[in-house]
Amino acid sequence: MLFTDLGLKAEILRAIAEQGYTEPTPIQQQAIPAVLAGRDLMACAQTGTGKTAGFTLPILQLLSQAQAGESPLNRLARKPRVLILAPTRELALQVEESVRTYGQHLPLKSMSMFGGVGMNPQIAALKRGVDILVACPGRLLDHINQRTLDLSGIEILVLDEADRMLDMGFIRDIRKILALLPPNGKRQNLLFSATFSDEIKELARSFLHDPQSIEVARRNTTVETVSQKVIHVDREKKKDVLLHLFENRGWNQVLIFTRTKHGADALSRRLDKEGIRSAALHGNKTQGARVRALTEFKEGKLVALVATDIAARGIDIDQLPYVVNYELPNVAEDYVHRIGRTGRAGAEGEAISLVCHDERDNLRSIERLIKKDLEKEVLPGFEPSANPTPAPPQNRGGQRQGQGQRQGPRQGQGQPGRSFGNNGGGNRSGGNGGSGGRGQGGEGRSRSGGGAASGNGGTPRSGGNHRNGTRHH
Repeated sequence: MLFTDLGLKAEILRAIAEQGYTEPTPIQQQAIPAVLAGRDLMACAQTGTGKTAGFTLPILQLLSQAQAGESPLNRLARKPRVLILAPTRELALQVEESVRTYGQHLPLKSMSMFGGVGMNPQIAALKRGVDILVACPGRLLDHINQRTLDLSGIEILVLDEADRMLDMGFIRDIRKILALLPPNGKRQNLLFSATFSDEIKELARSFLHDPQSIEVARRNTTVETVSQKVIHVDREKKKDVLLHLFENRGWNQVLIFTRTKHGADALSRRLDKEGIRSAALHGNKTQGARVRALTEFKEGKLVALVATDIAARGIDIDQLPYVVNYELPNVAEDYVHRIGRTGRAGAEGEAISLVCHDERDNLRSIERLIKKDLEKEVLPGFEPSANPTPAPPQNRGGQRQGQGQRQGPRQGQGQPGRSFGNNGGGNRSGGNGGSGGRGQGGEGRSRSGGGAASGNGGTPRSGGNHRNGTRHH
């Protein structure tokens, strides 16, 4: 099947072709016709399957068809017609980027809305008129409470990564938002989740009407195109092993996962010191620092991005070659989400996990989940000791509890060191990583903060400019 077989408008097909795609993924093959037919949808798909385009493409088609009969006057200062709810600011940016990319040849407007920045630019953008609103629940309710947003015109509702929203405690906010929308008979509802847990099914029953059910690539499966390997090493030698891998494998774009924000900062500083330009990405970074780090990583200005699980949810990079689990996650399903950042859309990728003695139970849990024994390796010169040092006490809840904490230390400027990567042939000594700052672990549940930047994000390949305002397609 080709995209041209799905009945999409020429303007949308042109945008798809400009991104280099011709064939829809399995989730897109099933979701696009269902959405175009006006069906409610309950779709189970893990990250990296193309699920975002699976709903943005048909939504753009439906809006452009309805808009064709409107006069230009009616298009001014219109209320939002599509509401897409996302659990984190990074995912909201990613989804709005998809809307903007595939709708660039259509006269539609979109914006993203999340906590952590001022509300006034958002309010101005809403007054100018928006067709598609991508929002995090907390900031959306802030606007509702201040009467700066009218949801009475919503025709399509999308809950993206619904399982993550429930994990982050947004269920009450979601129910409040559902109560403010037009009744079900006047609204199409789409739910996307990595699992069909009992909680998700209960939520779905509360607002989906006779939904079509789609299930692609279950959450407990890993992408076949990703090569997975475990390197056994003592905890105190992990940094040395990581540097050894950089030096001997010629890595030039690596996403590295740690369990904690402090660990991400410390590892990023060490990489900078060794001449590997890097940045840390976690909830305590300011919004500007997070956007800057993602943009520079996408553009190849950073060799390594050191991230925590929740902060990495919005990372969407075509053909990201390497993912390193510097520390295994406490939740086995997060391993699948982590390595799903590589091997996307059929591309090959490699995931390497550095596993110390204390993490062997985590490793067994992961292997049980994915029903696969991972390849094990010990690097010469880095053999684990027979009597490893016990792990220091730590908060095993780590990232899921990490909202509203004191900011981490500022990223230090790198010192001259070894050169890694091949972007432009330059010596990648030094580094930035952005400043610290108060932040939240997800969207930003603190209602005392500012508003969200609207319409942020760049083009998929370039990172683009991040500015306030609506997007004109």
